Amino acid sequence: MDKKIQTYLQQNKLKHEIVPHKKVYTAYDASQTLKVNPKQIVKSLIVKVKNNFALILLSADKNIDFKKLAKQFGAKEIDIKIPNEKILMEKLKIKPGTAHVFGDIYKIPVIVERDLSKLKEAIFSSGDLTKSLKLKVNDFIKHQSAEIAQFGIAKKFKKAIKTGKKVKNVIKKGVKDIKKTKGKKLTIKNIKKMAKTSQKTKKTKKTNTSKKTKK
Repeated sequence: MDKKIQTYLQQNKLKHEIVPHKKVYTAYDASQTLKVNPKQIVKSLIVKVKNNFALILLSADKNIDFKKLAKQFGAKEIDIKIPNEKILMEKLKIKPGTAHVFGDIYKIPVIVERDLSKLKEAIFSSGDLTKSLKLKVNDFIKHQSAEIAQFGIAKKFKKAIKTGKKVKNVIKKGVKDIKKTKGKKLTIKNIKKMAKTSQKTKKTKKTNTSKKTKK
């Protein structure tokens, strides 16, 4: 972690815990690596509203509703821009992958999403891809003189595939097919032949089942 951040935390007497982890690039990745609920991980985004910058913080389980966020600035949705790396470097001296959550260092305001403000503790970015900071949310808000606003919307996560009977059957079938082709040249013709054989087997099984049912 940057010595500047370490010194900053000590000088400001901010109680914190350094949380080491493997290299991650997103708040959601941090939650998966640390096996922590995404709502406990703070996602940060620097936005530009006309000629001003602001640091936006919300839980990793939420996305930003830019229309609601624009109202916080008394602006229109079209006025909010996400600055590229070049602008962040030129205006705020932020190198790629080193953004942290202390707006007073950047001399820009901090806005915290309302649901995040209700948490007792959360894990924040330290500006280091392999170390995060566990802080008391209320202490952070007071120290940063952060504004609280409602602009988060629930994020939809893709469901992980469960390894059930169907998946196991597919694996078994794949292994059988591989064994059948052992020693043979795997061509498109062979693959088509295997597919037809598989379809015939399924039809035969269905026919036999229906005959048994009739009896």
